[in-house]
Amino acid sequence: QVRIMEYGGGLVQAGESLTLSCGVSGSIFTNNAAGWYRQPPGKQRELVATINVSDVTNYADSVKGRFSISRDSGKNAVYLQMNSLKPEDTADYYCTAGNFIGTTYYPNIGWGQGAQVTVSS
Repeated sequence: QVRIMEYGGGLVQAGESLTLSCGVSGSIFTNNAAGWYRQPPGKQRELVATINVSDVTNYADSVKGRFSISRDSGKNAVYLQMNSLKPEDTADYYCTAGNFIGTTYYPNIGWGQGAQVTVSS
């Protein structure tokens, strides 16, 4: 069973930066894609960023230019660097492992339990 854990959530002020880290059991991120989802309070979960096996990244329009996803295969880790944070970025952030079929990402390997990020105005 794949274990995925997020680290680095917390409370920050608008305009500040925060990095989320994601660790996984085994070498899951070496040969699979990864993605970060978020779910704001009372809203639906949305896909924020993905990185494929070739390290090609993709972002939701709401975070493009502010967030950056990266991978360290040697450490079995994926990161989400979040800059210029806004109150609307407040959400539970989930790390996932999965695959792409065409251009669509499927988090079919596993999910973390989530890390809470709160951005105060």
